[in-house]
Amino acid sequence: MDYEYYLEKFRKSADQLNKEMLKEKHLDIYVGVTLNSVVLKLYKKEWTNDKIDPINAKTRIFFAIWVNDETIKRNKVFYNIHALKLRELKGYSITSRDFANSFREDFMKFKQDWENVSVKFGPLTLMEGWEQLEHENLEKLIVKLANNFSSIAHLIDHTIEKFDRAKITKSSPPSRIPF
Repeated sequence: MDYEYYLEKFRKSADQLNKEMLKEKHLDIYVGVTLNSVVLKLYKKEWTNDKIDPINAKTRIFFAIWVNDETIKRNKVFYNIHALKLRELKGYSITSRDFANSFREDFMKFKQDWENVSVKFGPLTLMEGWEQLEHENLEKLIVKLANNFSSIAHLIDHTIEKFDRAKITKSSPPSRIPF
């Protein structure tokens, strides 16, 4: 795989994203190589415990678009949303399966906007899909997928809020002290 060629395409795509919109939505961008794949990731620092290195944090949520040797052979660009080690996300009481199920329920209203998407994965992959790789349109495709994600990023925020420890504690009935 020609890493430099794909890194250039992914960087050019990142440069085309509306920075003001990303700023409003608190979304950050990363373009690089991860697990032998060229990847563009969108994420929020609020979706991790590690604000210094959110890209490599053990606990994190992110959207990724990627290619690697295998996807290129199949003429596909893949995308997904990963939610890793959410049980350890500070300030929340999350079980991965409950989080995934809640997110997926909300996501179904937007599923038609995503080609070849599936939610039939374990709780670490909230959704995953692919689109046809056409080199002459790769940058446009990456921008389209990133914009699609930015329009549903609020679903992750909404799902996280459901597991906020402070809200769960406030909504629990007070314990009764027997006399």
